[in-house]
Amino acid sequence: MMEVTLTCPGCGSAIHLTPNEALKNAQCRICQENVAVKFGKMEKLEECPRCHRMDFYSQKDFNRKLGVILFIIAAILSIWTYGISFIVLYIFDFILFKKLGNIAICYKCQTIFRKVSNINEIRPFNHEMNDRIVYSDHDFKGKPLVH
Repeated sequence: MMEVTLTCPGCGSAIHLTPNEALKNAQCRICQENVAVKFGKMEKLEECPRCHRMDFYSQKDFNRKLGVILFIIAAILSIWTYGISFIVLYIFDFILFKKLGNIAICYKCQTIFRKVSNINEIRPFNHEMNDRIVYSDHDFKGKPLVH
């Protein structure tokens, strides 16, 4: 079963949901704000339940903040380890890359989708596509960027 994580527009907290066609609102546990959602069948990821867009990208399911913290620790330790800490971090990163699964993220509202059945159909992040969606509200309707 797919898992969905919304970002609360009020406080920025995560709202974890399991898709359910009867669910119309998701409530933030921190600030109690309601977020409107509309789930379809959700057998595969086709439309975002929050912003109703069809533009998604895939990436590894790894916390970016933790990655930055690990890099900073390796950088500080490199003073005493003569760079060996970066090699250890590289090996750790390689192992994580092989073990972690992929997630899908909506370009428009940053909703995160885990356990997506059609994850292989979702393309990796595209900077130009992201800029067009975020800054000019372009809707690609799920199609790839064509020049």
